[in-house]
Amino acid sequence: MKTRFIFNPCSGKNRRNPGLVPAIRTFIAKHRLDADLVFTSHPGHATGLARAALADGCERVVSVGGDGTMNEVSQALVGASATLALVPCGSGNGLALHLGLSTQPRRALALLADATARVVTIDTGTANGHPFFNAMGLGFDAEISRRFNRLTRRSLAAYARTGLAAFVRAGRQHERITITDSNGTPETLDAFLVSVANSDQYGNHARLAPGARVDDGLLDLVAVRPPGLWGALPLVARLFLGTFDRSPQVRRHRGARFIIHRPAPGLIHTDGETHETGATVEVAVLPLSLRLLVPATCRVVSTAAAPPFLLPPWKRNASGSAP
Repeated sequence: MKTRFIFNPCSGKNRRNPGLVPAIRTFIAKHRLDADLVFTSHPGHATGLARAALADGCERVVSVGGDGTMNEVSQALVGASATLALVPCGSGNGLALHLGLSTQPRRALALLADATARVVTIDTGTANGHPFFNAMGLGFDAEISRRFNRLTRRSLAAYARTGLAAFVRAGRQHERITITDSNGTPETLDAFLVSVANSDQYGNHARLAPGARVDDGLLDLVAVRPPGLWGALPLVARLFLGTFDRSPQVRRHRGARFIIHRPAPGLIHTDGETHETGATVEVAVLPLSLRLLVPATCRVVSTAAAPPFLLPPWKRNASGSAP
């Protein structure tokens, strides 16, 4: 099976693990894989490298990096017959943890030679045309991502410090938003943050949408009302206890499409990468659109192929058809 490894040298663990590149090359040689290794050099590069891998006939593309690298590589593979494999090396690794993958890079590598590994098919989300595979968000959620992306060293502790600093500065801020679900039912509320999840978590086992699945053709929207300082602490605890959506401060909706109206344009994030976008944010799901290598114990069961009419918006030309 022709395989290409796409390695992001700027991902958190990759910076601190100079032995990983030799380990990958040793793994390729040991298992006699028809594989090569390429490196990203700038934001967005991984998508181009993944498209080149498809053009070269690769049947498997391995993302070696964090959630941002996973997002870039996956964009090229949506709707393709090639399979994505993950070697998680980021600070959160939300999708990898949801799928039961090891976050130890060398253990994750071993899955590529595991005869019991399975290929499953998962959903893709889009937010104003920006694809996401784990979660997207706006409000405080996007502000945290913006601040975190500026850090040179990323970790759970760094994320907590960044979040606390942002909360102290802007914890009372909120937006009056209207959320319209797949049935056309609107709800207006004051929201501190809004996240739409494909998997059940942000990363680091912080479960934003307990019970969410990546293969059910649905997304889980979680809106949090302004909590205040003392209300924020129990919410953080609930994230790790798996009871976040039971808080009276939290509203949760499940559906295939949401339209979020906010007072003005601003930031959103998709898998932790931030974008400026309009006041209206349209979020939708592309069911069963990405093939992914997972352990035999993974709870994702769908192996169906994506319906042929589901062409992602970012792969359409001006006429709306395939280029």
